[in-house]
Amino acid sequence: MEYKQVIVVREDLDISEGKRAAQVAHGALSAALEAREKHTKWYKEWLREGQRKVVLRAEDLGHLRALHEKARALKLPCASIDDAGLTELPPGTTTVLGIGPAPEDLVDQVTGSLPLL
Repeated sequence: MEYKQVIVVREDLDISEGKRAAQVAHGALSAALEAREKHTKWYKEWLREGQRKVVLRAEDLGHLRALHEKARALKLPCASIDDAGLTELPPGTTTVLGIGPAPEDLVDQVTGSLPLL
């Protein structure tokens, strides 16, 4: 079985590339920490396989929330990131969703049709 992590970024936000990169990092780390706590086997296998990550696009907040609900329904580790509002965005703006690490076939049930960032 192969494992991966996906970070989904809202494409409707007007933010700099640096801000986008920081938000992706927040999503990746937060979801990985949840996996380490709740799905230890998945986390360890993902580390062993090289920590595969894919960054994808969601249309807007509604799309991101729908993906989050679907990931939760499948009991996947996931983390929705709300910006602190210290730089480019108002406080509480949801920017990204980290999903996994988890088995690739489960992650693909949520994000398999999304375009790459």
